[in-house]
Amino acid sequence: MSSDHPVSGVAGRYATALFELAEAQGALDAVAGDLGRISSMLAASNDLTRLVRSPIYSAEDQGRAFAALLDKAGISGLVKNFVGLVIKNRRLFALPDMISAYSSILAHKRGEMTAQVTSAHALSDAQVENLKAALKSATGRDVRIDTKVDAGLLGGLVVKVGSRMIDSSLRTKLNSLKIAMKEAS
Repeated sequence: MSSDHPVSGVAGRYATALFELAEAQGALDAVAGDLGRISSMLAASNDLTRLVRSPIYSAEDQGRAFAALLDKAGISGLVKNFVGLVIKNRRLFALPDMISAYSSILAHKRGEMTAQVTSAHALSDAQVENLKAALKSATGRDVRIDTKVDAGLLGGLVVKVGSRMIDSSLRTKLNSLKIAMKEAS
């Protein structure tokens, strides 16, 4: 295993192994695309997330469900085999972290940074592109954006790039105002 990858733990070890296999097969982008589709499916389905996270489902149940899901999504080859191994080893709960770790390794290899952006509502393609441009201007590097929606933010964004976090969410601003008002009274 390469030691220059920016990930650790179980998810990091699995992601590094997948990355090295994908690199050897010249399939880095194809694997990233397949993993992105799995990530999107997980984000869109509470039932699928429950299947991944809950230890009450047997490996056989998880394997059957994922085999059908991956076939329907047109995901085969390396990623299908990888997910099968993850299920066999009872590590499916870590799959979202493995996908994230793979993305981090790929971004590191390409000299990109990854920004986790949480918004109250889904961002349009134009908003994502504007955010990429602003982050590239601020960091001097290409930035890949992972988006997540959290309606609890009410409005605004929370952006994490490396160890820096910018929280311009309405929820945080309201909480700060509430604290300031309590201190003033």
